[in-house]
Amino acid sequence: MRHLTLFLFAFAIAAAADPLLVTDPDGKPITQAMVTRTPLDVPEADLSDDGYAPHGVTNISAVTVTRFTDVQGKVNIAADGNYFYRVRAQGYQDLYSDTAEGILQLAPMNREQYIASYPSNVWLSRLDFGGDRELKETFQLNCAFCHQQASPFMRNERTVAQWVSIIERMNTYGARMPTDDIRPVAELLQKEYRELRENPGTVPEPRRWETHLSSIEMTEWPIGDGFSQMHDFLLHPNGYVYVGDNLFDRIYEIDTDTGEYTVYKVPHAEDARLGGILGNRFTVFPKMYNYMGVHSFAYSKKDGNIFITPSMQQALLEFDIETKEFITHDMPGGLYPHTIRTDDADRVWFTMALSSQVAMFDRSSGEFTLYDLPARSIKEWLFFKALPLLFSLDPEDRPLPSPDRESTGLPMPYGIDVAPDGGVWVARLYANDLAHIDPDSGEVTMIDFPYSGPRRLRADADGNIWVVAFQVGLLVKYDPRNKTFSEYPLPVVNELPYALNVDRDRGVVWVNGNQSDTILSFDIASESWQLYPMPRQRFFTRDIEISEEDGAVYTSNSHFPTWQSESATPTLLRITPLEE
Repeated sequence: MRHLTLFLFAFAIAAAADPLLVTDPDGKPITQAMVTRTPLDVPEADLSDDGYAPHGVTNISAVTVTRFTDVQGKVNIAADGNYFYRVRAQGYQDLYSDTAEGILQLAPMNREQYIASYPSNVWLSRLDFGGDRELKETFQLNCAFCHQQASPFMRNERTVAQWVSIIERMNTYGARMPTDDIRPVAELLQKEYRELRENPGTVPEPRRWETHLSSIEMTEWPIGDGFSQMHDFLLHPNGYVYVGDNLFDRIYEIDTDTGEYTVYKVPHAEDARLGGILGNRFTVFPKMYNYMGVHSFAYSKKDGNIFITPSMQQALLEFDIETKEFITHDMPGGLYPHTIRTDDADRVWFTMALSSQVAMFDRSSGEFTLYDLPARSIKEWLFFKALPLLFSLDPEDRPLPSPDRESTGLPMPYGIDVAPDGGVWVARLYANDLAHIDPDSGEVTMIDFPYSGPRRLRADADGNIWVVAFQVGLLVKYDPRNKTFSEYPLPVVNELPYALNVDRDRGVVWVNGNQSDTILSFDIASESWQLYPMPRQRFFTRDIEISEEDGAVYTSNSHFPTWQSESATPTLLRITPLEE
């Protein structure tokens, strides 16, 4: 009720003001113009911990609000206080104003400006890697899960040697570009980016913004800085949103009503080393503090405590929402705790990406169970058996298999979800298969996935499993009853969907559009799409949460490095339907 009252009050203030009219120089209304309101008066933040908020300290975020003009070119967004407003529309130059009333006219972009404003996905669509589709898919799988490809930062002229150096460095960060493909990819990137710069007119226009946008409001809470990586997050029943900074081992507890956020620093053992048991993969990155590697979030339906996967340790973290203390549950094995979910029996399920396992933590007994997912070959089986020995060695001296197209030794269990019937479903990214675990019998069933790059998955209210096929830009539904797959191409070119979530109450699948500066909604009943452009360019999203109360959708800008994003600051973003 508090959320609803504050929202209606804010809406009433905006509605009482004269609407802003956005037009072109001839006075013709511009529909779907994006108007963003940013406060100028924000209390100074306490960032005394090496540029970050100290543990337990509360600051206030400079909350921004974005709305879109309707078919008449009008929008209500003015508010009392000291704000500036940015108006943005496809094909027009941005306009900045200290008022959002009256009439604002936008100047058209020239052809060069318009093409330069295109999002990364349309540029990426023109890279064909010499006609080698498999090579392009390999490139996309390994080089597009942290930042946008074909952005202005990527299209610069580089020598082949410089491209090789970049790719090899990214492989140390976690990419798996096959050794034999590195130089061919470097040569093709140099050649084809040069061709694009010389012939930008060959790039297709992005999809036009549509009229449904005037019925929603976007709110952003900037947190962290240009070195942060706001990875996954959690919309908690207590009304707060918890966001994890993966590179700085911090949890941000955000009050979306007030804009206040409190930072909790994840503790680590005194003898822990930077990068945890995986070793410091970011030796050339200028600022880093990831001893644990805060990754994915889930909450207990019993007491609300939050469980977090620390990807750099053999452990599971628990955050007590009352005492604000962290509890570390050490695991007996497994490597790289990844995506996490909880079930109705208060069990915690998460993927172990490196050791090809699924872990279950039973809170009633305090014990872990590890489920081995099958190896694809004897060679891979031997690799898994050798992992304990390999990780007993110093990370600097640890031999690992060379990357190849089949990702031998790294099937990588990634996404996970618990279906309404309690069954646990898992996607293995590099193996192109799904796993089903019966939580009662422990039986593991493998299912071939006929598309490339199953990354994250979710179950809908009917028990269907929805999966994003990362490499090929598809939303895929698997029906466990009929054992059939259905594919739904994304409505934008060359999008590489990282994750998704399902609004089980409303029958809508929400998909992360991390290359096109969008998130996308798919109505299951009508099989129709809607796009929602992000208010900042190079807005890379990798997680989605949905409010059961009103269907509001949350995501975060997790571009790495964040300084490549517009404004150079990560944000938590919410899309809320406006009252009629």
